[in-house]
Amino acid sequence: MAKLMSTKEVAQFLNVNEKMVYTLVSEKGLPATKITGKWLFPLHLVEQWVETSTINFPKREAAPPTRAGLLVIAGSNDLLLDRAIALFNILHPEHLAVFGNLGSMGGLRALRRGLCHLAASHLLQEDENEYNFEFASRELEDAPAVVNFCRREQGLIVRKGNPKKIKAVADLGRPGTRIVNRALGTGTRLLLDRELSKAGIKGEKIEGYTHEVQRHLDVGLEVLSGQADAGPGIRPVADLLNLAFIPLRWERFDLMAARERFFDEGIQRFMGLLHEPKFHRIVKDGLEGYDLSLSGKMVFPHNAPKRTDADKPA
Repeated sequence: MAKLMSTKEVAQFLNVNEKMVYTLVSEKGLPATKITGKWLFPLHLVEQWVETSTINFPKREAAPPTRAGLLVIAGSNDLLLDRAIALFNILHPEHLAVFGNLGSMGGLRALRRGLCHLAASHLLQEDENEYNFEFASRELEDAPAVVNFCRREQGLIVRKGNPKKIKAVADLGRPGTRIVNRALGTGTRLLLDRELSKAGIKGEKIEGYTHEVQRHLDVGLEVLSGQADAGPGIRPVADLLNLAFIPLRWERFDLMAARERFFDEGIQRFMGLLHEPKFHRIVKDGLEGYDLSLSGKMVFPHNAPKRTDADKPA
C-alpha cells in the first residue's frame, strides 16, 4: 500500500505550516483523503502534485535519435493511437514505433527530458476552449510543434442499461455509487476533477475515487466486471465492451514534438501516416467516438477550434 502522511508530516515535507496544508487542499488541489475524520496524504500523489506544479525546469536534453529507426511516443493512452502505431510498424518495417503510457503530463515531462520523440496529450486549459499549449509552456523550455492526432468523445462509461441511472457527473456523488478513476496527471482525470468541482462535489467523498487505473480499457473492464458503476473514459471503449456511455465533451488529442526534431525522418513518417487512407479506414470501419477532420494538421493557439454547444457537457 502507498505510504500515507499525516497533516504534520506533509507540512514538514512541503516546508509549510499545518494551516497552509488545508489551504493547499481546498485551493490548490493538494491530493488528500479523509479517513475517520483525519486527513491523510498519499506520498506518491503529493510528489506528483509537486512536480506538476513546478516551473523553470532544467534545459531539455536532446531527444533520442530517430536515425536508429526507433520512434518513441509517450503520454496519453488511446485506442486509435495503439492501432496507428501497429499500422506504422507494418507500413514502415525499417522503423519501430513504441509507446510509453505515462498520461498527458507524463508525456510532456518525457519530451522535456529527451526520453521521447512525440508526446501525446489532451490537457484541457482553464478557458475550456483550448488544449495543451499552456501546459506545454510551463513544462517545456521552448514551444513545441503541435499536430492534431484526432478529436475524440470523452464522458462516463457506465454499465449496460445504466442501472444506476447516471445522467451527469453530479450523479457520481450519490450514495451507493462506486467509480473507478484515472491517474493524477492524465487529461481524463483533469477533466473529471474539473467537472466534479463545477458540480460542487469533492472527489474524496465518492466511493472508489482513489482507485486508479492506467488505461481507458482498464476503466471499461472494471465497469464490465461490476467492480465499478462508472468511470471516466472515451466512447470507443464503451462501444468495444458493449457498455453505456454518458457524453461530456469532444476533446482535441494532439501530438507534440521539439521543433528542432520535427523534420526527423521517423517523426515525419508518422505524421504522414495520419493522412493515409488506411489510417482513416480504422475509424470508418466502425471505431466510434473519433473525428479525424483535423488529423495531421498543425495546430496553433489562435486558430484552434472553439468549443461549440455540441462540446458542452450534457
